[in-house]
Amino acid sequence: MAIAAIVFDLDNVLIDSEELWAEAREAITRENGGRWRDSAQQEMMGMSSREWSRWLHDELGVRIEPEEISRAVVERLDAVYRDHLSLMPGAREAVERVADSWPLGVASSANRPLIELALELTELRPHFGAVVSSEEAARGKPAPDVYLEAARRLEVDARACAAVEDSTNGLLSAHAAGMRVIAVPDPRYPPTGEALATAEIRLGSLRELDAGVVEGLG
Repeated sequence: MAIAAIVFDLDNVLIDSEELWAEAREAITRENGGRWRDSAQQEMMGMSSREWSRWLHDELGVRIEPEEISRAVVERLDAVYRDHLSLMPGAREAVERVADSWPLGVASSANRPLIELALELTELRPHFGAVVSSEEAARGKPAPDVYLEAARRLEVDARACAAVEDSTNGLLSAHAAGMRVIAVPDPRYPPTGEALATAEIRLGSLRELDAGVVEGLG
């Protein structure tokens, strides 16, 4: 089946942001009586905002309600993004290359306001016909919901989509949606071998993503 659309994850695929998320969540956790641990950021990767804010409350003992946790993290990241937000290596050029041939979407676990802010600040928003946050889906990654919704909004069969992902839960989510998975793993947050095995192609960075790579999936 030929590829009809491409759906990108956002954090650490298009923008260099996982460490910014970790810093914001750690600060909110410590400021509100919680017990941060080094593995916390990786454990939360892929969770929707409803899921990770509840997890911080229940698992790490943050003493404010999940809705307030989510709001506090978003406010902190909004300020950080406006001050300094970097694209991942090759991201802009990769998006521009493939946008010439396919409709593009974003399927992210981030809160919707932060997705829109990041795409606005990086001037990538015009390239994406569908932008979906997992807070708009029933379940976060590794469930397929956010990828299925992105395909629906792009009006294509999920099985005819390529997905570009980096994390364990993201790779599993795209695979569960039936998409053809391109892995661009970040060595700072390496996915499991099981998750990597779901990818048909593994790239060192988005500098390697071009029409030939995508066409090879079909």
